[in-house]
Amino acid sequence: MEIPPKSPDGSEKSPQTKELLTSRTGSTLCTSSRSESVWTDAPRSKWEIYHKPVIVVSVGAAVFLFGIVITSLSCLQTKNKKVYKLCGPAFLSLGLMLLVCGLVWIPIIRKKQKQRQKSQFLQSLKSFFFNR
Repeated sequence: MEIPPKSPDGSEKSPQTKELLTSRTGSTLCTSSRSESVWTDAPRSKWEIYHKPVIVVSVGAAVFLFGIVITSLSCLQTKNKKVYKLCGPAFLSLGLMLLVCGLVWIPIIRKKQKQRQKSQFLQSLKSFFFNR
């Protein structure tokens, strides 16, 4: 048996409220799961295609350089040496992880673009031969 959820004041929710909640979540999920450019065949610029991995690589490089600075401060500074020794390697590893993830992401996107172009080409061939 399922017990209906109650609102904060203790009263039960009406069926209309339940419908609104489920329909809102469903539409939000659909609109946020795919971008419009996936559904339309509009050509996209290189920046639209590669902006996410470029941002990840940039942030990763910045955090990595910050980790290098913090780690080098642990060698030069005598005050707060423990803090620098703890934070430096953490920023180094986080920055390196982001940097590598972004660099690996770029060839994956290139491969997907080639597959999408092949798929569009095969679809046009199929429609050309079967629609005669």
